[in-house]
Amino acid sequence: MNMSPYICGILMCVAAASAVDVWNLQQLEAAKRGNDLTINVRDIFVPAGQTLNFEFVKPGTTIVFRGRVTFGYKEWRGPLIILKGRNLKIKGGAGHIFDGEGRRWWDGTGTNSGKIKPYMFYVQLADSSVRGLTIKNSPAHTFAINDCNHISINNVMIDNRDGNRFGGHNTDGFDVAKSHRVIIANSTIYNQDDCLAINSGTDITFQRNKCIGGHGIAVAVGGYQVNEARNIVIRGCRCIQTKYGVRIKTLLNGRGIVKGVNIENILLKDVTDAGLLIIGNYLNSGPKGEPTGGIPIEDLTVNNVRGNVLAKGTNINVLVANARNWHWSSNIQGGQRRLPCKGIPNGLRIPCG
Repeated sequence: MNMSPYICGILMCVAAASAVDVWNLQQLEAAKRGNDLTINVRDIFVPAGQTLNFEFVKPGTTIVFRGRVTFGYKEWRGPLIILKGRNLKIKGGAGHIFDGEGRRWWDGTGTNSGKIKPYMFYVQLADSSVRGLTIKNSPAHTFAINDCNHISINNVMIDNRDGNRFGGHNTDGFDVAKSHRVIIANSTIYNQDDCLAINSGTDITFQRNKCIGGHGIAVAVGGYQVNEARNIVIRGCRCIQTKYGVRIKTLLNGRGIVKGVNIENILLKDVTDAGLLIIGNYLNSGPKGEPTGGIPIEDLTVNNVRGNVLAKGTNINVLVANARNWHWSSNIQGGQRRLPCKGIPNGLRIPCG
């Protein structure tokens, strides 16, 4: 039945939004060239070694995922999905899921060695939103957020719980680099690495999120072309049975700056290793030696970080060489491992240990 492209009321006629359904990569490429303002992605299978690529989607487009998105198996870097563009709305429809079936790649070594594992999502968006996505069993890092500006990511579920039994590693939730005005909110992350890792950027907010298992929340600066993290807000989050609560880690002998980090209203529950960890001697292989001061940590606020660390862990550990203008309020209980703190700004008392 032919339908008019206009919907008419008593006083006026307006153009009706058009939509197209895509079931494979060929239909997606055709949809990019078309004029439809909504793309419904339905039960799509992505062949091995190929990418579900939303680059060059027209500005103003809404992308809705409906059904199950799956991928063929290949050892490669990926990404499995690219979300790239301006003024896009990306949504998860009822019952949809991105199933990475990560167990096919997992071997306990993550991206460090062993099988070559693909990243799940590469995100390079501006003036856009991502809402309501459900992701299961990422082969490795889930969201690589790079060169983004003014985006929001809301109500995302990352469920990599199977990795606890089957060798998941480096299954980061959100990795953020060279991005500005980013909000990640109201999401739940089960994984085996950082729930959030901010490598660089400005005006980044991570709020009302729940991190379960994995390594907790991190601002990790150094080792990249851009080594500045400014105006970072981490608030209203829960870290449950994570290895760490919140960390700021700067690279040994690195150069850059961490300035204006606010960590507030964070609840820790049964953290195993450290509730709050701030170090200036970070290496991928683990902290080493004395901290270096090439990446100062300035204007840090810790406010109402509370909860417990298990007995073998430590509540707070600070080991830095260049720190200025810190404010601190925390109430972390339970950790019995005592580690000395070093480099705390003059006049500030922190309940280390």
